[in-house]
Amino acid sequence: MQEHEGLRRMQAEMDRQCADALATLDAVRAAASAAAASARRTGSIVLAAMGGSHHVNVVVAPLYRELGLDCRAHVASELLSAPLPDFPHTMLIASQSGRSGEIVELVGKPAGGSERFALTLEGDSALARACQSALVAHGGPEHAFAATRSITLTLAMHGAILEALGASQSALRAVFEGGESPSIEAAERILADSEAILFAGYGPMMGAASSAALAMMELARVVTVGFEGGQFRHGPFEVLRPGLGVVLLRSAGSDRALVRALAQTTLEAGCATVVADASGEAPIPGASTVALPENTGLAAATSVLLALQPLSIAMARRRVPGDVGTPLRTSKVTV
Repeated sequence: MQEHEGLRRMQAEMDRQCADALATLDAVRAAASAAAASARRTGSIVLAAMGGSHHVNVVVAPLYRELGLDCRAHVASELLSAPLPDFPHTMLIASQSGRSGEIVELVGKPAGGSERFALTLEGDSALARACQSALVAHGGPEHAFAATRSITLTLAMHGAILEALGASQSALRAVFEGGESPSIEAAERILADSEAILFAGYGPMMGAASSAALAMMELARVVTVGFEGGQFRHGPFEVLRPGLGVVLLRSAGSDRALVRALAQTTLEAGCATVVADASGEAPIPGASTVALPENTGLAAATSVLLALQPLSIAMARRRVPGDVGTPLRTSKVTV
């Protein structure tokens, strides 16, 4: 670890992410209640973010819809180039730094019918100041380049809003309290020589798949793509062949059987197949299983993302010469 300064910074963030997430669930309660009251009033939520925060928004969008709210997740730059019509809605804007260029530009535009709430790690940021209320995660900003703790804390902030809307987050709290990392050694071995790695999941696991794909791409500099499970079947199956890795995300929800069918196809095609499995069911024969406690929804997606952090690091240590976790072409905050 000592020879990788970027990795050392990452590990420091990961070591405290679950404790900070638990503290965040309580620390943001008042702002989460205000955001929930706004959502009940407008009946509509627009989620806006860039980078990894957008993938977190994709995780939670279906969970807000399950509560009867119209909810959609947009990349902030998309909203700048093709603005939404002006209608009453609650906008939840997530940015760990609160000062990315697209985020600053977005909140600089008139709010119109939008009631804006920030989800951020920096309470004095441009984003936090521009919104009527801000959820500010516990523990301050993230100092490592690749997002680990900031993803976990953004999940926790959404968890606090969902809780304020009446959806119990006891399972999410249990994930944060668990603190145990499942073994990823077998998954690392079978993915080690993959020329590209495809991730896929259904529902909240779709956003988790995209988030995990981004993390591995950033760290290990390997080509990855994240798919919604149904979209994975419609065309992308043609690329399946030996030499490709596939990571499937499975919860204890309605996606259990769907993921089993995906795995059967990827295994038949000769792909190295890993299942990050929170379904509580028996492992899928032929696939390498990262076994997790049985969960659905936000708790399942969070447990999978926490489990896959060490896998991305292990893959990076195999593939990246020099300092793992130190970027070559991007910066922590794109302004």
